Amino acid sequence: QLQASGGGSVQSGGSLRLSCVASGFALANHAFAWFRQAPGSEREAVAIISDSDRRRTIYTDSVKGRFTISRDKNKNTVFLDLYNLQPDDTATYYCAAAVDRDNLYTFYGGSYFWLDEVWYDYWGQGTQVTVSS
Repeated sequence: QLQASGGGSVQSGGSLRLSCVASGFALANHAFAWFRQAPGSEREAVAIISDSDRRRTIYTDSVKGRFTISRDKNKNTVFLDLYNLQPDDTATYYCAAAVDRDNLYTFYGGSYFWLDEVWYDYWGQGTQVTVSS
């Protein structure tokens, strides 16, 4: 299972650190991603980090340069550091885990596979981030 925490309310330009503690499955061969869902919108992926050995990171354009994903294998925890937050970042943030495989990072049909929820086997319960202007 995944347990997400760290959300809160901040003003524009503020920062937060989200945490996702994993348990009950083989973490080392899983990639972890963060998704978010704003009110009235579909859930979208924002960042992914590959398995413990490769630690490849990818971000969507909307958060690149402002968010940082990392993992601490000793603590079974994945982090998402959010910097320079803007009102458009207001959403419920979810962590998710997928068995890591090369095709997650394949561009096909106009998108990357890792952006699609269907690949993820485990989901956290969500943590709310609210950014005021």
